[in-house]
Amino acid sequence: MNRIDELIKELCPDGVAYVKIEEITDYEQPTKYIVKSTNYNDAYKTPVLTAGQTFILGYTNETDGIFEATLEHPIIIFDDFTGAFKWVNFPFKVKSSAMKIITVNNKMSLRYLYHVMGHLNFTSEEHKRLWIGTYSQFGIPLPPLAIQEEIVRILDEYSEKNEKLIKKLYAEIDLRKKQYAYYRDMLLDFGSVHGKETHECKWRTLGEVIISLNTGLNPRKFFKLNTEDATNYYITIREIRNGKITPNNKTDRINNNALQLCNNRSNLEVGDVLFSGTGTVGETAVITKKPTNWNIKEGVYSIKPIQTKILPFFLYYILQTEKIKTAYMKKVAGGTVKSIPMVEMKKILIPVPSLEEQKRIVGILDRFDRLCNDLTSGLPAEINARKKQYAYYRDKLLSFQRKEL
Repeated sequence: MNRIDELIKELCPDGVAYVKIEEITDYEQPTKYIVKSTNYNDAYKTPVLTAGQTFILGYTNETDGIFEATLEHPIIIFDDFTGAFKWVNFPFKVKSSAMKIITVNNKMSLRYLYHVMGHLNFTSEEHKRLWIGTYSQFGIPLPPLAIQEEIVRILDEYSEKNEKLIKKLYAEIDLRKKQYAYYRDMLLDFGSVHGKETHECKWRTLGEVIISLNTGLNPRKFFKLNTEDATNYYITIREIRNGKITPNNKTDRINNNALQLCNNRSNLEVGDVLFSGTGTVGETAVITKKPTNWNIKEGVYSIKPIQTKILPFFLYYILQTEKIKTAYMKKVAGGTVKSIPMVEMKKILIPVPSLEEQKRIVGILDRFDRLCNDLTSGLPAEINARKKQYAYYRDKLLSFQRKEL
């Protein structure tokens, strides 16, 4: 018999009462803690929080209206529209009032509530206020505080071990990426653009070695997203990651007419290199299969190489090197949303060795890329496995015999 079983037998042998969350919690709307300016800077002191995946949006230098959470007096922040929540034990400000600041009464441990909220595993499908009408009505087990504290001790200890391992795994992924980037840049270093040209390598503007540089369409002027007949993917910068085009269930959809309108402008074909020209500039991928059910937004550029001069995957790799990236980032302009004008993109100077040399380099980098991916692909699976183990253990610990009232 473990310690929790002993405590249950001693303190609540007839079962555990279930109460509504509203009966053991208090909440505050963070109106007076909302940040006034979104001019974030990492040099500033106070973090601006959301309860979602991003968590820390940035840092502000505002000194008024800070919520003074501490290690001794932590709180839970709850997104009133999505149901996401986070544990906070440091001073902060928030972006909007779409959040609740949650505390508990003396019948419950706040950390116990945090683990229980994960156990509920609730996500909202509707964009409406959740805390009062929905979330606060959920029934949760309320064992004696001694049992709550023992559960917290076990789950926190397990979480700490998992977090240490996950940090180690992420560090390994980061190391692999840095090793790959170093080797790629070394292979693609053809000296200075101002150096003497050789027969093996010449420097050319991007415009000299491509057929066209096009983009997709902005839906505001030409079509609507996510209509009832929309079955095709509308690819944005979010879907271009790690050299791949990866739509998912959150990707916007367009209908067949909108797909044709987009393609009339982008003219996507196998071998085109996609390049994110706005926002997060520089995400790159090569189209390897005919795009029959997707097209691109306005901020994604489609670069069509002259393949007798430059190979698609050589261009893909060269655009990722630190030297070329530094060159095109100097041409990025704009306010809140940064972008590189297409006319400036065409002026970027890139090294163009012989096709034979391009093939040799692409072959080496392809093999190294596969090796790097093979080594790192198992790490996210291991991370997910650890998270599932914690969830399984947590759910077992929080499953009580319900006390009959």
